[in-house]
Amino acid sequence: MSARIENETELIQTYLAPLAAGYPGALGLKDDAAIVTVESGLELVVTTDPIIAGVHFFGTDRAGDIAWKALACNISDLAAKGAEPFAYTMALALPEAPEKSWMAAFARGLNEAQTAFGCHLIGGDTDRTPGPLSVSITAFGKVPLGRTVKRGTAKIGDHLFVTGTLGDSALGLDVHRDPKRYAGLLSSDDQIFLVGRYLRPAPRLELIPVLRNFASAALDVSDGLVKDAARIASAAGARAMIEVKRVPLSPPARQLIARDPNRMTSVTAGGDDYEVLFTVPTNRVIGFHEAAQSLPIQISEIGKLEAGQGVAVVDEAGRQLQIGSGGYDHFG
Repeated sequence: MSARIENETELIQTYLAPLAAGYPGALGLKDDAAIVTVESGLELVVTTDPIIAGVHFFGTDRAGDIAWKALACNISDLAAKGAEPFAYTMALALPEAPEKSWMAAFARGLNEAQTAFGCHLIGGDTDRTPGPLSVSITAFGKVPLGRTVKRGTAKIGDHLFVTGTLGDSALGLDVHRDPKRYAGLLSSDDQIFLVGRYLRPAPRLELIPVLRNFASAALDVSDGLVKDAARIASAAGARAMIEVKRVPLSPPARQLIARDPNRMTSVTAGGDDYEVLFTVPTNRVIGFHEAAQSLPIQISEIGKLEAGQGVAVVDEAGRQLQIGSGGYDHFG
């Protein structure tokens, strides 16, 4: 067993302060606040999304994976706003003093994530809690003035797009929870892929410049396709019409759904995908396709906003599928 952290100063200065190197306003994590400067012509976008053991991850998950996910789910929100991440703060609440090996692995995971996402830790706090481990991150991004992509600005007639593939995280959670159940259904590589999509989501930062130029609205798919599409549609006073055959699936997800069509619920209602769902006006679709061709990510057109309310998921014959309300709700 590794030795435990002896005090808060050791935890911060040994494991977290190195993550602030390179951002002068962090003050080496030796002050009570950080200094954030935003250049002229830019606006600041701020988001907060905590993760808690037993709710968003398993307490037995590897420390590096927990750290990665804590930062990634916040950076995904920034990406969907067209904001380039540059800094974050973190409130880390631990049920007991962590072992040094755990804390070192957590810091490595954060460093991997912030390096991949282009940002630095600039402050926060550490606490002892009688409850489970929680990591609360507030992330900061920059956008040219007036160019933030909101989720409530789509209009009837706009085309609906999504990045990547959907349902992988929800299926990955199931594999992670009960790997023996999937031993005969998926190859080990496919299991690793799905679990990886759950443990280490990939914010779609590559999409940022194209979103700014073409999207009328956007959000990240954190609570499920149907629920998040309903948010865009409701704000537009519209109904989201989604063609199920156009919803993008990974090969492992397609394989599982072929065996059991009921698993399609993981695609329409599963959360934690952290893909970007966005709308593009009809007169900008051609230009969007041209601009998106060079992006290293998959982008799929899955439907359209039309007159009406709610979300309709239809099959190839135009029949509406029974999908229920769908989506994740902390208090539902």
